Amino acid sequence: MQLLLIVGPPAVGKMSVGRRIAERSDFRLFHNHHTIEPLVEVFGYGTPPFNILNSEFRRRVVEEAATHGIDLIFTYVWDLEDPADTEAVRQLVTPYLGNRGQLAVVELCADLEERLVRNRGESRLAAKPTKRDLAWSEANVRTLEGLVLNTDPSGMRSTPADSFLALHPHLRLDTNELSEDDAATAILAWLADLQREDLDP
Repeated sequence: MQLLLIVGPPAVGKMSVGRRIAERSDFRLFHNHHTIEPLVEVFGYGTPPFNILNSEFRRRVVEEAATHGIDLIFTYVWDLEDPADTEAVRQLVTPYLGNRGQLAVVELCADLEERLVRNRGESRLAAKPTKRDLAWSEANVRTLEGLVLNTDPSGMRSTPADSFLALHPHLRLDTNELSEDDAATAILAWLADLQREDLDP
């Protein structure tokens, strides 16, 4: 039983890559907007009831998936400098680890210009109605540039998330020049290598 956590900034391709992985494996995709979209209609984005239910719904889906042995992909925009965000991730993945499941973290990165192009992609807009207000959506992508949403490949900049990431298999993948299919191929090959390592005596 595996939980694949795909993280990275908005419009980097988390949902699209996750969908390609799910199409080619036993993983099922649970992307972050599966909970955001219905709650926005009722409560509005970022309100107290939205935040409470968004966290609760995600937690319950992951719990049930772990209980029933489902290989799950979950996508998340993780502020690596916010200890509260890292704690939220730790709590979210606990049902898998508690049931002897395996956690792997894939971190996608791409530059801002590429992500602004992807922000207008048809599949993104079809699955995420809140992104169809392109002025708001692009402003959101730009605003979140102020957060640390990717690790530093040089290792010079540490974050509160580093200790958590060090405990689990972690792949950082630059998707600037990769198609969704190529990214999925690279991730599936990496996961297969991890499984082979686990089977080696």
